Amino acid sequence: MQRLELVHQWLAGLFPGRPHSVAPASADASFRRYFRVSFDDGSSRIVMDAPPEHEDCRPFVHVAGLLHGAGVHAPEILAQDIEHGLLLLTDLGRATYLDVLDESNADDLFRDAVDALVKWQLASRPNELPPYDEALLRRELALFPDWYVARHLGTPLSAAQQDALESVQALLLQNILAQPQVYVHRDYMPRNLMVCADNPGVLDFQDAVCGPITYDVASLFRDAFISWEEERVLDWAVRYWEKAKRAGLPVDADFGAFYRDMEWMGLQRHLKVLGIFARINYRDGKPKYLADTPRFLHYVRHAATRYAQLAPLARLLDELEQRAPQVGYTF
Repeated sequence: MQRLELVHQWLAGLFPGRPHSVAPASADASFRRYFRVSFDDGSSRIVMDAPPEHEDCRPFVHVAGLLHGAGVHAPEILAQDIEHGLLLLTDLGRATYLDVLDESNADDLFRDAVDALVKWQLASRPNELPPYDEALLRRELALFPDWYVARHLGTPLSAAQQDALESVQALLLQNILAQPQVYVHRDYMPRNLMVCADNPGVLDFQDAVCGPITYDVASLFRDAFISWEEERVLDWAVRYWEKAKRAGLPVDADFGAFYRDMEWMGLQRHLKVLGIFARINYRDGKPKYLADTPRFLHYVRHAATRYAQLAPLARLLDELEQRAPQVGYTF
């Protein structure tokens, strides 16, 4: 049975005799799809279609409960058929942060996003979410050499290049694993935040873990699809850091150390995403994400050239891109 036919049959059982229409709402990089169900009275609902052979709805249900318990605006689950991978959700609207963000409204929208993030982190409790442990971090880091370098660039790393990359990865892991642990959305970025009355509405949270306190901040301000000047990122990071301190969250007492931790955490994420975007193209046949790889390469180079300890990564990027080594971080 086709998935869309299954959706229609499920809705017919939930809303017998109530006319409605079904249209695509969005899709993401996974196998999940979303449909908007519109009724004659102007109301609407969202169906999440997650084929059970590829996706598991149960983490979504669990994390939605944690978000509501934290006072964060997430979709309510109105009906569920876990066996067939179907959820009926409240509709948080059509406008994402990414749709509307501009120079004039970014401060206000990010203020709301930071407020929601602090609530989410304050709600952290042990044993509710999987740990963002070393094994998971290493699997993510392996995506960069395996999929971006070897598959996309077609130039597998030499032994010396592999050693250089591993030396930087070891530094990143040491820093990341030493950070305080809180709830981590894991994709807290403008595309997953909805503009609505109780702002923001938070989506795409099924992969949440318990992990480094800087992860979601790095995701928010070093986004996959929109970039900001360093001065604004610094300002927003300070605002988060001040709110987090006042709320009693375990951020570093020194902002400089916190910002370094945020950038190093972001670097791990950006290397991972370069690999994911390549994998989505070559394995899943979704090429559109590759268009944003220059943004992530810029993020990676930005961090690798700012911190002397990360110089081997900057040199590796030069070699992969066949650039002359830049003055200031050769070794």
